[in-house]
Amino acid sequence: MSQSNQELMARRKQAVPRGPFNTAPFFAARARGARVTDVEGRDLIDFAAGIGVMATGHNHPKIVEAAKRQMDDFVHTCFHVVPYEGYVRLAEELNARTPGTHEKKTMFANSGAEAVENAVKVARAYTNRPGILCFDNAFHGRTLLAMTLTSKISPYKHGFGPFAPEVTRVPYAYCYRCPFGACGPESCSLECAENLKQAFINEVDPTSVAAIIAEPVQGEGGFVVAPPAFLKRVQEIGAEHGILFIADEVQSGFGRTGHLFACEASHVVPDLMTMAKALASGFPLSAVTGRADLMDTPQVGGLGGTYAGNPVCIAAALATLEVLDEERLVERARETGKVVKARFDAMAQKYDLIGDVRGLGLMMAMELVTDRKSKAPATAETAKVAALALEKGLLLVKAGTYSNVIRLLPPLTIGPEDLAEGLDILEEAIAAVAGDL
Repeated sequence: MSQSNQELMARRKQAVPRGPFNTAPFFAARARGARVTDVEGRDLIDFAAGIGVMATGHNHPKIVEAAKRQMDDFVHTCFHVVPYEGYVRLAEELNARTPGTHEKKTMFANSGAEAVENAVKVARAYTNRPGILCFDNAFHGRTLLAMTLTSKISPYKHGFGPFAPEVTRVPYAYCYRCPFGACGPESCSLECAENLKQAFINEVDPTSVAAIIAEPVQGEGGFVVAPPAFLKRVQEIGAEHGILFIADEVQSGFGRTGHLFACEASHVVPDLMTMAKALASGFPLSAVTGRADLMDTPQVGGLGGTYAGNPVCIAAALATLEVLDEERLVERARETGKVVKARFDAMAQKYDLIGDVRGLGLMMAMELVTDRKSKAPATAETAKVAALALEKGLLLVKAGTYSNVIRLLPPLTIGPEDLAEGLDILEEAIAAVAGDL
């Protein structure tokens, strides 16, 4: 006999620590496409997609079938003990699909944080330098070094120090809240990028820095989209000092932004790239792809892990790439994103609660403020919007330094009916909360 959400939540509180957060107070029983059904039979539209993981939609039949076929053959050998062709084939695919025509190599891990840690290991091994430069509002994971690179203190870092050494943080190109007083992306003078030169005078010796790591579109930081020239300039300034550039595409990769990878929008070819989330459509897999000369620097045995590149996950990832191609999901993300952007812009015209609308493709967000002039973050109001939307049948996730950003990460496969219904619910929630201000 199935249990209710309330009964399951009581069990969860008894057996699971409070640390792992839950957005929804219900338990999933089934998920298909862009919808999740809970154990009590309630159907919800999913604008979270497992934080962008389910880009191909929940339980895409082609991907599920690929995983089942692999399980019939073998589930695990450990690539380091007995290798298998799928690992090599997926590496070849990512080498070919990532930006740049230079020779590349790819290794696999389990999570985005592991990919970040391994990219840093490669950069340090190649440059023989310890330092890493990162940005305000960044999120790079929850393991020790990745957590250090992550910007937000609560809940990600509070009480978990001491942190990893040799990390320097500088401002990102957050145009809506520009720390340098610029007017916006159209009139940006790239002071945020040029600030690196000052950091190399006052903060860190550039000859000790191995790499700069940046999200082309900041995820947990609030879907902050830098002006197109920003990342290019950051890479150029770093290269003047022999510093490598790592693009963290864990959340923005695999079509989410209307590009296969978000750094393509800035015409940046990174030295190293980290990937995860949508790579394997829900199976735990991450990757580091980089210049072959960099990737070959660590000694034999210096990279890897027991489960890294698990064959079932690899099979799911290969099928994911096929679905991306066959269903034109990169193009669909671009076109669907235009629909979302138009709707968000229309809402912003009606509700002063919406201070900023931004994003690329289907990585769209609205930042909520209590006052447009002061840009005071509407943190409590954002929580109310998400809660009201959930009551009405829409699953959302928040983001931002002040948790005042509503971010949309629906499956790239979402149909027009589900999209329209979800946007209607979101607007109803925005209108209700805006009316209370």
